[in-house]
Amino acid sequence: MSVHVIATAGHVDHGKSTLVRALTGIEPDRWAEEKRRGLTIDLGFAWTTTPSGREIAFVDVPGHERFLGNMLAGLGPAPVVCFVVAADEGWREQSTDHRDAVAALGIRHGVIVVTRADKAPDAVEDVIAQARKQLRDTGLAGAPAVAVSAVTGAGLDELRHTLDEVLATVPAPVQDGRVRLWVDRAFTITGAGAVVTGTLAAGQIRAEDALELSGAEGTQRVVVRGLQHHGTTEQVAQPVSRTAVNLRGIQAAAIHRGDALLTPDAWQLVDTVDVRRVSGEALTEVPAQVTAHIGTAAVPARLRPFEDDHARLTFDRRLPLAVSDRIVLRDSGSGRILGGAQVLDADPPELRRRGDGARRADALSALPPGGDVTAEVARRGAVQIATLRRLGIAGASGDAPEGVRPIGGWWVDEQRFEQWASALQTAVRELHARDPLAAGLSRGAAASLLGLPSLDLLAAVVEAAGLQQRDGEISAPGAESALGGAEDAVRQLETRLRARPFDAPEADDLAQLGLGPRELAAAERAGRLLRLRDGVILLPNGPALAMRALAELPALFTTSEARQALQATRRVAVPLLEHLDARGWTRRVDNSHREVVR
Repeated sequence: MSVHVIATAGHVDHGKSTLVRALTGIEPDRWAEEKRRGLTIDLGFAWTTTPSGREIAFVDVPGHERFLGNMLAGLGPAPVVCFVVAADEGWREQSTDHRDAVAALGIRHGVIVVTRADKAPDAVEDVIAQARKQLRDTGLAGAPAVAVSAVTGAGLDELRHTLDEVLATVPAPVQDGRVRLWVDRAFTITGAGAVVTGTLAAGQIRAEDALELSGAEGTQRVVVRGLQHHGTTEQVAQPVSRTAVNLRGIQAAAIHRGDALLTPDAWQLVDTVDVRRVSGEALTEVPAQVTAHIGTAAVPARLRPFEDDHARLTFDRRLPLAVSDRIVLRDSGSGRILGGAQVLDADPPELRRRGDGARRADALSALPPGGDVTAEVARRGAVQIATLRRLGIAGASGDAPEGVRPIGGWWVDEQRFEQWASALQTAVRELHARDPLAAGLSRGAAASLLGLPSLDLLAAVVEAAGLQQRDGEISAPGAESALGGAEDAVRQLETRLRARPFDAPEADDLAQLGLGPRELAAAERAGRLLRLRDGVILLPNGPALAMRALAELPALFTTSEARQALQATRRVAVPLLEHLDARGWTRRVDNSHREVVR
C-alpha cells in the first residue's frame, strides 16, 4: 500500500484542523487548551485512506504567528501540502508566512483548498485566483484548487480524488536510503519507555535496528524496541510515513524536537555550511543572527554573506546535514520568515586570507544544486568515497568520474595525483644524490612532504613515480646497490670473508676500513653483507656455508661442537646459531643441544 504524508498550511482560523477532522474522522488537536480555545498550538496528526487505497497521514500545523516555529517543524519534513485559504476571508497575513515557508522548503506537490465555501460561495473563484497569484513563485504555482465545506461536506469527495491524483505524481521515496527521521514528539509510554515520532522520508527502520540519536547534547547509540504506524504495530517502517519509534537505552526526557534518528555513520554532523538563496530577501540584507529551521530543528545561526545569493551559515550546534538540504531562515527578533537557502557544501573550506570570501562566492556560483563531485575531489585533492556519500554530493555513488582516480576507498584528483608522483620522484632522487648511503625516504616523511591525507594512498603514488618501497623506505630502483665511497672497503671485507667465512671483523677492523653503521646498513641493503646481532658481520651466504659444516656433526650437537666445526669464535658462533634457529634451519633441543632440521 502507498503511504504519503501531507502537511496543512494557511492562516490561523481558516479551518485547517476542521478540514483534517472532516477528511479523517480523527481530532488532530491533542491538547486540552487547543480544544478549549479552538486554536491549534502544536502539531496534530491524523490519517485516512484515499479512494484508490493510498494511505495518507496528515500533519496539522498551527496558523497563528506566535506558533510559526511549530508550523515549520511540521511543514519541514513533509513532501506534500494542503494550502488552506478561507472563502470568507481570503488571503491573510499568516497565509503569506506559510507561503514563504513553502517556497523556502521547495515543496512542489500539493492542493489549494478553499475552505468555508458555504459561507461565501460567490467569493470562491476570486479566492482561488488570489491564492494562485500569491503562490506563483512557489512549487504550488500549478497546484489544483478545490473548494470545500467541512460543515456541509461539499467538495470533500472531490478533494479526496484530487489528493489521489496529486499523490500519483509524487516521486517514489528511496527505500534503501539512509535514515534521517527528524523528531517532532518524544514521550514515555508506561511499560514501553521512550517513544519518538516523525516523518520517515527515506530508508527503512526495523525492530532491533541500532541507530544514532543526534541532538543538542551530542550523539548516542539507541536500539529500536518497536514500531507503530497509525496505531498499528509494525516490524518495518517504510518511507514516506508517519512513524512512532519505541527506543531502548534512553529516557524520553533526554530527547527533544529537532533531534534526529540516523543510520549509524551515514551522516556528517556539521556546524558550518555554505548555502545558496532559493527564496526571500538578498542574503546581504539578512541579519547576521538568524534562526535556521531544518527538519523539525530550530537552531540559532550566524550568517556571513558572500554576496546576494551565497553565504556561510554557522550553527550553534552540529546537525546531520547534506548537500541539497533546504533551510528556512527566520529573523531571531521579529520571528518573520526571511527566506530559504539550499546547502551547497556541508563541509566548506576555512576562510583565512584576504579575499577568500569573494573567491568562495565565485566557486559557489559555479556549483550545481546537488554539488559537483569532480570539483569537490579537486578541492580536497583526495577524499574518501564514504565522506562524499555522507555529505550527500551527487555522483558519489557511481563510478569515478573523468579526472578522478579511485584508490581503494578514496577518490583522488588526477592532476593532484600526478603532482604528488612528480614531487616524490624528485625528492627521492635528490636524497640519493645528496646521500648515496641513505636507505630512502621514510613513508611518514613522504606522506608529510606531499600532504597526503592518508598513508593508504602512498603505495599508488610510489608506483606511479617509478619508485620502490622496502622496509618502510622509499627509494629509486637500483639505489640500494650504490655504496659510494664505501665500495672499496666493502670489497676488501668481502675478500677477507670469502677466504675465512666465519672470521667476522672486530669493531676496530671495521673502523680501520671506514665502515660505520650507515655504510654497513647500505651494504646489507645491497645484498653484499649480512649483519647479525652483537655487530657480527658475515657474507650473505654465510648461513648456507654454516649448514654444510653442521650437517657433518652428530644428530645432537653442542655450541662448542658447532664452534669448532665452523672454526669460529663464540662471539660469532652464538649469534649465527640463533640466526639459523630463527630461519628454522636448526632447532634447540634442550639447554645444551641443537639439531639440524631435516
